Parts: sequence; C-alpha cells; structure tokens
Amino acid sequence: MNTESLIVEKHTYQARRQRLIESLPNNAVAIIRTGELATRNNDCEYEFRPHSSFFYLTGFPEPGAYALIKGNGDTLLVTLPKDPEREQWDGFRYGVEGAMKEFGVNDATTTDELDKTALAFLDGAEQVAFLFGDDHLRQQLMGWRDQLAARARAGAVAPTSLIDLTPYIAEMRLHKDEEEIVLLEKAAQISVEAHKQAMRTVRPGMKEYELEAELNYVFMKSGARQPAYNNIVASGSNACVLHYIQNDQTIKQDDLILIDAGAEYGCYAGDITRTFPASGKFTEPQAILYQVVLDAYHAGMKELNVGTPYEAYHNAAVRVLTQGLVEHGLLKGEVDSLIESKAYRDFYMHNTGHWLGLDVHDCGAYKINGESRLLEEGMTLTIEPGLYVSPDNESVDQKWRGIGIRIEDDILIRKGGPYVLTHGLPKEIAEIEAFMAENR
Repeated sequence: MNTESLIVEKHTYQARRQRLIESLPNNAVAIIRTGELATRNNDCEYEFRPHSSFFYLTGFPEPGAYALIKGNGDTLLVTLPKDPEREQWDGFRYGVEGAMKEFGVNDATTTDELDKTALAFLDGAEQVAFLFGDDHLRQQLMGWRDQLAARARAGAVAPTSLIDLTPYIAEMRLHKDEEEIVLLEKAAQISVEAHKQAMRTVRPGMKEYELEAELNYVFMKSGARQPAYNNIVASGSNACVLHYIQNDQTIKQDDLILIDAGAEYGCYAGDITRTFPASGKFTEPQAILYQVVLDAYHAGMKELNVGTPYEAYHNAAVRVLTQGLVEHGLLKGEVDSLIESKAYRDFYMHNTGHWLGLDVHDCGAYKINGESRLLEEGMTLTIEPGLYVSPDNESVDQKWRGIGIRIEDDILIRKGGPYVLTHGLPKEIAEIEAFMAENR
C-alpha cells in the first residue's frame, strides 16, 4: 500500500483511539482487526489493503494485525513477527519493535501470542466492543469469553456483553481532521489530472480500456497505486448502466463518454465523474440534457452549507432534473406530482451523493432519529446528479435514447460554504469543448 499514508502523525492515531474508547460505556474495551491476505488465484494474492476503520485507528498497513484498546486509550498491537525468510519472499515487516516505534502503540506482541494476549486483555472487562460485521472476530471473541468463563473458579471474569463498534467509529470517521483533508484533496487532485488526461487523449475508434489505461497511468505515476474503486469508462449507451465496468467497447464518433473514476491515495478516495463528447463537441440533444444535469449540480451545491439537512441537496437536484425532463418532453405532468410519484426515477435512479473518506462510499449515518442529519464542518461528500435515458425507452423521442450523463465532484463542508476538493476540472459545456479543442 502507499506509504504516503504515514503523513498522518502517530499522535493523531493515539488521539483517535482515546476519543473512541471515551465514547464507549465505562469499563468497555475494544478489539478491531485489519483482515487477511485474499487469494486471487492459486498461490497468488491480491495486494493487501487494510480495513478502513482499523487503519483509521492505527495507520498500521500489514495484514493479520489486531488492535486491543483499553479504557484509557492504551493500545496493544498484535502483528506478524519479523521473519527473514518470509520477508525474503513477501517483503518487509515491522514486527513488534517497529510497530511500537512507528505507530505509537503502548505495547505489541506477535500473532502466535494472540489467544494468550486476548484472554489477559478481556479478563475483567464488562463489555467488549467490536465491529459486528466481522464474523471471524465474533467467533474468536465467543471462544475467548467461554475460556474465561470456564476459569471463573480461578478468579477470571468473562465479559457479559458485546457492543457494536460500528456506529461509534463511523461517527468519528464522518468528521475529517486536517490531515485527512490534506489526503482527500491529494486523492481528488490526482483524480482531476487523470480525467484531464482522458479528455486530452480520447478519439473515436479507441477502445474504452485504452482510455482506462490513461487513467491508471496518471494514478500510478502520481503515487496512487490503485483506483479507489473499479473504473467506469462508458461510451454511448453504456453510460446508462450505472456501474458499467466492462470497458471493452469501441468508442464511436458521436458518443458521449462517461468516466467515473477516482484515485486512492494514502487509503483515501477520490471520486469524480465527467461526461464529455468523444468528438470534442456535444450534439444538440446531448448538450440539452447535459445542461439540465449541470443546472441540477449547481442547485444542489447551493444547499451544501453547515446546518442544512443532508437531504436538501438531493431534493434540489431532483426538482431541477424533473423540471428539465418536463420542459424537454421526456416526462409529462406537474413537476410536484412527478416528484411525489418518483416518476423521475425512470431517468434518475440514484441519490445525489454519499459520504467520502477512507471508503469511497464512506461510513456515517445519513439520518438521526429518522430525520435527515444536518451538515457539519469537516464532513466530506460527493455531489453527483445524472440523467440516463435507456436506449430501449420507447416513450421518449429517439434523439434522447442512449444518452447517459453524470457530473460528480468531491466536496468539503466548511463554514464559509462548500469547498470543491476536485477543483480545476472542466464541467461547463464551453469549458469542456474548449479544453478538448486545445488538446487535439
């Protein structure tokens, strides 16, 4: 993984662990693990990427590790041991000494001591917090608890209840600190340069994967070893498939190209979508629908302010999109009724954004007590309105069919108004056409 992630100071990880444990009930401890290497085929493995919440709390990049966090935030890290033979094959390991020196934990031990260490750690704790989605750790915890219960006569005290760590850490990760914002903007700007490269190089007759190669080249050259998610490079009607990743069709002269792609830098995700013409010039129907989406984008941006309900920017975008669909004859009826009946979902079937961070669809509640939560300073999210007219939709004029458009940027919520982390990438029609003309 990208060692640039170590831009985050170890005292930041220490402070996060202390804040987390202070948010839990008294006499609770927390355990979280990073996960194991995954087999790709036969004896080949995927490049390891640490679990996002584990990484958020520790910064530790190696597989097989556990973090055991006590009531005062003190942390014991369980890690793979130093092993010259395995390191000859698989690369460097921090080991116990390296883990303590580089990552600010109070103590460390090796994975072959995990059971013994966990039993000592859990003895006397009333409650244990872990991520309920981690079934492997759940089974381990049940086993450790049963062993402690069997030693009750010897004075061992087994935990009596389990707590889901998920909402506690999700709430922390939802509010980004300064170091995270630096990494997010770096990921965003690498993504911007990759999209610019795609706009420069696209030509009718190319394969979609040739354009995808341009994205990956810029990502890796800039220090982002992998994309944050599977690249979507969709030409023509492929853009109407929301998660199209086949990326193997030939780009035609009058195609629009929808690229949804972002770099991962230091484990933080960029997430951008741009839609632009393969020829460098929008056709009239393409420009009309593109402008509708762009107007929805701008309407949504006006709602991205501290204290505004999260759902407000989606609602604003939906209204503009629905108005545009009615104005251009793709929908018939009153705008309010069409919104209430969700008739627009034939053309716009997703939400206008999501939280962004260590995961491209980052954790965090969108509602509090059933109500849309209010936006707060330090939250990061995407804005991504779109329109997708199926090539098989016979209810609309032929000229609209097969047009898919999405415009997406990454946004930091701040007191002075929204800040576009993905700044510098054209999205106005005239800007896109001028940029592409300069590079042909």
